[in-house]
Amino acid sequence: MAQTSESEPHVLDQPWRLWASVAIMAVVLTGFVLGVLIIPVVQGRSDGVDAWTAICRALGILPGSPARQQVIDRTPPTPVSQVVWTPGLLQILADAKPERGRAKAQEVCVACHGEQGVSPAPENPHLAGQSGAAIYKQLSDYRTGSRKHQQMTDIAKALDEPALADVAAYYAAQPKRNPNPATLADSPAAIVRLVELGDPSRNLPPCASCHRPGSGGPIETPILAEQGQEYLARQLKLYASGERRNDVYGRMRIVAEQLTQAEIDGLAAYYRAGFR
Repeated sequence: MAQTSESEPHVLDQPWRLWASVAIMAVVLTGFVLGVLIIPVVQGRSDGVDAWTAICRALGILPGSPARQQVIDRTPPTPVSQVVWTPGLLQILADAKPERGRAKAQEVCVACHGEQGVSPAPENPHLAGQSGAAIYKQLSDYRTGSRKHQQMTDIAKALDEPALADVAAYYAAQPKRNPNPATLADSPAAIVRLVELGDPSRNLPPCASCHRPGSGGPIETPILAEQGQEYLARQLKLYASGERRNDVYGRMRIVAEQLTQAEIDGLAAYYRAGFR
């Protein structure tokens, strides 16, 4: 009798285990059918996605949403700067001849950048006072497509490396401009802090740590003092949007995308060019 009493609960428990297992399997199977078959196929049909593609996307075999057509970006990727400061390239810059650069600049550069590197148009940058390395890098980036501007790309592609270096050396040798005191009025304290101290809360370094003469920034860093206000504001916006991508290691994109519109305008006004 003792053996019978011990075995009866075990026997009675078996049907419940069976039905519980069946119920769980039914829920799992229903979820699979709904989530992988029925819902993806129905949703995909409304957007022109065939059933097989919708199912494969739901399973993760194919990329994209099973309910929408996959958007294919056919825009060619924009390369970052391809300039590498090798000993050979630095020697080319050291051997550059401003006299040869002047002759080439007279042919293709002065209409937009002026004979002495002072642009007559606000949309073009001033080149006087920039280093040869800074000017060379931008010309090289135009030539390789790392920076986009149809006219500049065509001009740069027509020049070889020594010619690019000669033009850069010519404009780098031009005298710096004398800023007009009227354009050096006090800037808002917040803008001065960005220039001199940056913003540690946003991991923004001071602008002056790279863009002030003698600051010790990367060799290709341009000097911003006395640059055109409209040009500076436009370049910061291009960096912020990612449309301009020729900054090494994405430095300027990281900085610019965190700036507000007021900060962009304020920095451009702080550095704006003035003449006397």
